[in-house]
Amino acid sequence: MYNAAEFARAHASLGLTTEIADTGVYERTVERFKQRGIALPTFGELADPSTIPAARIAPLAGLDRNEPDSRNLFRVHWFGGLDGSGPHEVPDYIELPPEMTGVEARILLAFGNRFPMIKAHKVQAAYACLVPRLVTGRFDPTVHRAVWPSTGNYARGGIAISRIMDCRGVAVLPEGMSKARFDWLEQWTLDPANDIIRTPGTESNVKEIYDTCNELEKDPEIAIINQFSEFSNHLGHYSITGPALERVYEHATSGDTGARLAAYVSASGSAGTLGAGDYLKDHHGSRIAAVEALECPTLLENGFGDHNIQGIGDKHVPLIHNVMNTDDVIAVSDRSTDALDALFNTAAGKAHLVDRVGLDPSLVDSLKHMGYSSSCNALAAIKLAKERGYGREDVIVTVATDGSELYDAERAEYLAHHHPDGYDSVAAASDFGRELEAGDTAKHLELTEAERRRVFNLGYFTWVEQQGTDFADFTARGHQGFWDGMRHFVADWDELIVEFNERTGTRADD
Repeated sequence: MYNAAEFARAHASLGLTTEIADTGVYERTVERFKQRGIALPTFGELADPSTIPAARIAPLAGLDRNEPDSRNLFRVHWFGGLDGSGPHEVPDYIELPPEMTGVEARILLAFGNRFPMIKAHKVQAAYACLVPRLVTGRFDPTVHRAVWPSTGNYARGGIAISRIMDCRGVAVLPEGMSKARFDWLEQWTLDPANDIIRTPGTESNVKEIYDTCNELEKDPEIAIINQFSEFSNHLGHYSITGPALERVYEHATSGDTGARLAAYVSASGSAGTLGAGDYLKDHHGSRIAAVEALECPTLLENGFGDHNIQGIGDKHVPLIHNVMNTDDVIAVSDRSTDALDALFNTAAGKAHLVDRVGLDPSLVDSLKHMGYSSSCNALAAIKLAKERGYGREDVIVTVATDGSELYDAERAEYLAHHHPDGYDSVAAASDFGRELEAGDTAKHLELTEAERRRVFNLGYFTWVEQQGTDFADFTARGHQGFWDGMRHFVADWDELIVEFNERTGTRADD
């Protein structure tokens, strides 16, 4: 059995620290941020943007949220508007009605494309992964090249943060990811020919990303900021996304004394966003459901394959996935997410939802803010509600990680291949009936203790055998004391951020 001292040793070994690693690096970083006038928001401010000083908020009014301007760091939260307004009292979200889902349970989706610069919530993960390194002298923006391994949006978030610091950022992602991702990277990287590294494969090919990073890391000026193993990614979502989704739940159920937050659903990806589920379970006792692609059922049945639900990389178990606290695994087919993308973004599809299903036109219009993984999360929430027999008082929260605009080229290709004569009312009725009305295309597994242990053990092959993680550190993650014991780092890092801003002369107070 592990004790507090052993967990503390594991935390330090895995990069969870408040100690200044290199005073020279720290001082150079302070000087760079002083010269550029860059201020860092605290985790607490991003969790509750109402605490951000007015002096930080006022300059945002005339600033494009998509510009590489350091002031946009104070928009890296869930409470912004699509037009850059905010912070608002409640994150933008929608509730999917029973006419659409076929279940009585209330399903709430918070919109991630309100985040600045990349229009996806992964910019928050990139910030959470980097800022602890900055304030502890473990990343030197005057020397290091920040390498952001990803299947898409995290790499874009990392490049955005790198641009703000005026340092070289390198995106490492599979060559088969969406055209819009690469178009964006071409505009934002300082040296596109060398700072965009395309690895073989598509969404499922994460090992190929790791192999490339291992080669790059031989250069001492390279810093790999790996979302799959940076525990500050988990902590960022625990402390920022968790409270934001709690606010969504409270807003949607205001005055409903019988409501309960029954479950949180999130595609696995790097497992960072799943950290919000740990927060919601701690505060509401809700279940945590991890979602993956049916074509690559890694958690479900130790399976493999490839798929097109971009943003939920798989074929391995991320180091930062708190597997032993996860209650369900749900697999959704990319056939389903492709079909819903067409249904939500074509004239015939929208007409069917309004005229035949009877959905409110404003709700139907908002479905364009759901990309592939967003539809995946929604379908998984529907499946969970059916499997567990949830009723009207049961609320499931999930996230729409990005919007459909990232997949315009892929949609055109899908429609040309599957509907060469056009996507008409018959196709719309068929897709709605199969994917939503019937809704039996997903698979569900409730995790017993034995099943949790199976999934946990699967991570050994990636992290110990392939990536060289210390065995004791790997196994420590199987105890909740390891995860509970790291929560204090958020407040500790916030103190360091405040001190850092004081040193750079960028601290602002009301």
